[in-house]
Amino acid sequence: MFGEPDLELVVKNGQVVVTIRGVDVFDPSTGAVRTGDTDDIACWFIDTDYDDQSFFVRHAYFLYGGKDTKEGPYEKLKKALRAEIDEAEWSKLYSATSQPFDLPKSGKIAVKVINHFGDEVLKVYPFPAPGKSK
Repeated sequence: MFGEPDLELVVKNGQVVVTIRGVDVFDPSTGAVRTGDTDDIACWFIDTDYDDQSFFVRHAYFLYGGKDTKEGPYEKLKKALRAEIDEAEWSKLYSATSQPFDLPKSGKIAVKVINHFGDEVLKVYPFPAPGKSK
């Protein structure tokens, strides 16, 4: 499988915010491109300082799985941990928009997206090094 996430990257005051709008996946066995919006994304991750060698999940977000359902992941995690979870913090994980983060020292971020079919795509985005303009 080959694919690419559809993202909006905003840099403001030295901080980056990523918004995911969807993901397109090309299936070489059928020759078809599956275009999906955020409803088709199970989870997405950001390596906020990608080094071209290893992808480190520094931000993780979930869009699929029924966060508003009675037995969604939040309730399941509460039961599994047998503990209270800060609902405000948990809700930050269910978002198509990332929390702000600093410009990468490496000059790159990487975004990995997994759709509900299990297709995984990764794309690297270059940024100017902190303190330097484009």
